Amino acid sequence: MQHDEVIWQVINHGFCSYKARTKSAAGGTQTFCRNEFNVTGLCNRSSCPLANSRYATIREEEGRCYLYIKTIERAHTPAKLWQKIRLKRQYADSLAQIDEHLAFWPKFLVHKNKQRLTKITQYLIRMRKLASKPRLKIVPLATRKEQQTRRKLEKAETAAKLETTIEKELLERLHQGTYGDIYNFPTREYLKVLEQEKEQEEEEEHEEFVEGDEDDDSEEGESEDEDEEEIEYVDNVDFAESDEDMEDGAQHGSGSSGSEAGDSEEEEDGDERPPRGKRRAPPSAAQRAKRARGRGVELEYEEERTDLRQPVRGR
Repeated sequence: MQHDEVIWQVINHGFCSYKARTKSAAGGTQTFCRNEFNVTGLCNRSSCPLANSRYATIREEEGRCYLYIKTIERAHTPAKLWQKIRLKRQYADSLAQIDEHLAFWPKFLVHKNKQRLTKITQYLIRMRKLASKPRLKIVPLATRKEQQTRRKLEKAETAAKLETTIEKELLERLHQGTYGDIYNFPTREYLKVLEQEKEQEEEEEHEEFVEGDEDDDSEEGESEDEDEEEIEYVDNVDFAESDEDMEDGAQHGSGSSGSEAGDSEEEEDGDERPPRGKRRAPPSAAQRAKRARGRGVELEYEEERTDLRQPVRGR
């Protein structure tokens, strides 16, 4: 059988793995118990969970409080030694549950369990408040890794600067032609420079093509303007002058092919011409005959004779 007094004598005067002794400021020593089922945390006869066959305590698991009860009837079954009872979230309801389950237990255990319940509920409330407030998270940084990353960044920057300087020098040497047709440059930078020059040439060709299209469009517009009809209003005098010019041209042609007599007659007729700007009279029959002789053309004129005789009316 289990004897509580024998167990306590062994623990108190002998060795216990849960016992922890500390020195106080006054020079004395105090003994604590590290057993998780201890209701007070002190190592004494009334608080020891090993030396008491009838024991009760409260534990917190994931934000909920549980009441653990040990009785002498379950001492022969260590797997079912403790009875676990979940308490309600409300503080008053959980106190009522403790009073209900520990109705005929010693007043010391009932009081200590209620005191432990209050402490657990208080620190749970503080935990919820702290979780609701924003807090700074301190993250440890490895100085060695930071130094390595900085060195890598510096090397990358220097490499990028070297590439840009090499490209600039290549461009200058290509434009100057310092080495002629032989180039022993890095292939990657050389290809980049060639691609840039090709792009520039394509842009220039595109601009020239656009300018040529604009010139063609302007020429087409001018030709269309020339093809459009023009309307002008001319005075009657201009038509008379143009008719005279046409007649003069015909007369000069006939004079060159005709005889000298015809020229003299035309000169005489020219003396008789009225000045320009006035409409001249139509030529007479004699003038027409002279002109016909000079041209070698025979003309026949028919004259109509009117009967002058009138019928005599009756006297």
